[in-house]
Amino acid sequence: MPDKKADRPIISFRCFYAMFVKEFIQLKRDRITFASMVFIPLFLLLLFGYAINNDPKYLPTAILNMDNSPFARSAVAAMHTSSYFRITQVASTEEELDHLITSGKVQFGVQIPANFGRDIVRGERPSMLVIADATDPVASAGAISAVQGLASTVFSRELNGPLAYLQPQVLKYDLNIQKRYNPSGTTRLNIVPGLMGVILTLTMLIFTALSVTRELERGTMETLLAMPITPVEIMLGKIAPYVVMGAVEMFIILVAARLLFGIPITGSLLLLITLTVLFIIANLSVGYTFSTVASNQLQAMQMSFFFFLPNILLSGFMFPFRGMPVWAQWVGDVLPLTHYIRIVRGIMLKGATFADVSSAAIALLVFTLAAMALALARFRQTLD
Repeated sequence: MPDKKADRPIISFRCFYAMFVKEFIQLKRDRITFASMVFIPLFLLLLFGYAINNDPKYLPTAILNMDNSPFARSAVAAMHTSSYFRITQVASTEEELDHLITSGKVQFGVQIPANFGRDIVRGERPSMLVIADATDPVASAGAISAVQGLASTVFSRELNGPLAYLQPQVLKYDLNIQKRYNPSGTTRLNIVPGLMGVILTLTMLIFTALSVTRELERGTMETLLAMPITPVEIMLGKIAPYVVMGAVEMFIILVAARLLFGIPITGSLLLLITLTVLFIIANLSVGYTFSTVASNQLQAMQMSFFFFLPNILLSGFMFPFRGMPVWAQWVGDVLPLTHYIRIVRGIMLKGATFADVSSAAIALLVFTLAAMALALARFRQTLD
């Protein structure tokens, strides 16, 4: 009997074309995979082309001006017209200025002392204080260099006529720059606290996104539905073990951060644990929602990655948050990792209290409630 396989060519164009068309049809049916292949490259192109900036400009700055002289006003105007500073707050006391820095509402604080202008005229070289939030050394480096450059030229208009004899001085006042929370610019002080949020986001998303999908693929979901248990109980029962696992991960990361990298925990450990648990629940709820949308585990992994990617790029973990354009900051403010990084860096490095991180905590709570509601609504729809 003749062997038909021996008579056919090694590569048949008709067979190749049939497989080619078949794969395209399959890809068209798998809309999640098709969307990921189209939108992820486009998203990365737009993000790295427009949003990523390691030299942020127009950083929010608070002013505490205790002198009403023309010299003080010129110093404030020079910083305002600089491309690095944007005056957003006017403090009335030193305590208010410290709170604005600790809460992260401003990146810089400038304190001009009383009799600042009088001392310049007398040649006494007064001191102007510039406080920099150096938790992210990359974000503040360019602005610090800029304010140092302003010192020798800012009063060129005022030092005329009878005050022209002061012009030859290189510096008319002393500039006292305080790099708070990370004075040495150590990178690990900025990276390690944020890394805890990145690790928890990745693991919690993947573990939960696969939970319901795995039940559907194995056919065990029908057994669960036949039992006297409600959808809410199923969701909470599936999320609760991962909350415990997330707490274990948090404990391991905190111990490693302290013992291996020397990262301090200057704030309340109880507050940090409480808000971390809230962050864990938020990511578990998102992962659970993905598991109700995906029809298989591959799609669940793809959706998890598509959510994780903007979290890591737009949260301020890898690149300065304030260096991104406004539209990218709006997207970043929706993501839970953005608020958690502000919380964990504030508590660990700044010693922030709940009042200092309350806005980030409230935003994280709102996201968590919305994600849980969406997960429950999707789960009920899946069951129907």
